Amino acid sequence: MISEWLEEFALPTIIPRDAAPVPADLRNLSEILAIVGPRRAGKTFVMYQMIAGLMEQGFAGKDDILFLDFEDYRLRDFAPEDMETLFSTFRQLTGKDPVWLFFDEIHQIPEWSRVIRSLHNRGRYRIVVSGSNARLLLPDIATELRGRYRDHLILPFSFKETLRWNGISWTERTFYTAAKGDLLRTFDTYLKTGGFPEVLKKDSPGERRQLLQNYYQTIFYRDIVDRYNIRAKSLMEGMMTCCLHQFSSLFSLSAFEKSLKSRRQPGSKRTLANYLAYLQEAFFVLCADKFSYSPRQRVMNPKKIFLMDPGFIALTDDFSENKGRILENVVAIELYRRRQTFNYYKNRRECDFIVRDAEGVNLQAIQVCWTLTTGSRVRELQGLLAAMEKFSLSEGLILTYDEEKSLPAAPGRHIAVMPVWKWLL
Repeated sequence: MISEWLEEFALPTIIPRDAAPVPADLRNLSEILAIVGPRRAGKTFVMYQMIAGLMEQGFAGKDDILFLDFEDYRLRDFAPEDMETLFSTFRQLTGKDPVWLFFDEIHQIPEWSRVIRSLHNRGRYRIVVSGSNARLLLPDIATELRGRYRDHLILPFSFKETLRWNGISWTERTFYTAAKGDLLRTFDTYLKTGGFPEVLKKDSPGERRQLLQNYYQTIFYRDIVDRYNIRAKSLMEGMMTCCLHQFSSLFSLSAFEKSLKSRRQPGSKRTLANYLAYLQEAFFVLCADKFSYSPRQRVMNPKKIFLMDPGFIALTDDFSENKGRILENVVAIELYRRRQTFNYYKNRRECDFIVRDAEGVNLQAIQVCWTLTTGSRVRELQGLLAAMEKFSLSEGLILTYDEEKSLPAAPGRHIAVMPVWKWLL
């Protein structure tokens, strides 16, 4: 594998990602850098982008870099003690130690954090790893690595990156010209197809759907059933299917448990909570808690479920009936991409998103709907105003498919209506 990397492997054509670290930052990398995100989102290509930048700017040659994919079948039985054999082989082929270590899907190695910490402690290597498990984003990992760790989130293409993929450029002036039609057509496709790079390469809806179905199955079997040794496969599959169809909706573990009991199917609430956590760790769903100052209340109340990519919604055949929910799902993905914390607010009224900063300060209240009809206008405004009053916010935002205006509100408060596609840019 090492000789393949050094002698045969050619970096593929790379589409630059907005979130990728730049070589100038990498040159003086002192921490362990983790590229984290869903399977097939483009993490490996981000690593290629980093390698290409290092080589093009003369910071490293290919023989300074050791790149390994730990999902390669030849490394299936790799153990931590095998790492020294890799370095010995690299020295035999190049006459020197590598400077840069790029380890793809590092979580496949048992006790990977201990292995990486040991390598980092030697002070010889600059280390970049990737993983398709959300646990790599948790503070516990940074603690295990003694604080010498930072993560970089890579999700499927954003709408902005999808425009670039399609060769569409824009300025603010574009929004008010005939070229806006190109933006909207691409946005319509994005809502139905999502942003997985390989899916975007497919020409027909049938091919795209088949590839998304393959991703769905791979997440289920490899990232959940195999990784967590799930024995109750039918229960896990039922829960995953339920989440797929309940996107942008409330999901109650208690209600799901009751439905199982009514059908005389086994499944405790604790097991269901674990299964939902596995779906989150596999980057299949995002979960938003109901806003509460009480941690117990946040746990007890239903969670709002979002899918990690809008393309998965195509597997439900529900697009025309759920356009507003699809927009809401896209907004949730973008908030997560921006590393913003969010909850839903529900009392007598409901607000889709309460967005908070790292200190827990409430920054913004957001409602999402396809269009402001006579009926929805009252509902959306009442929910938004209730949240603004609750959290003492002077500004509120309503995101729609393609409406833009200001709405009258109480003195000292302002409500803006904005197209989702523009907000995404």
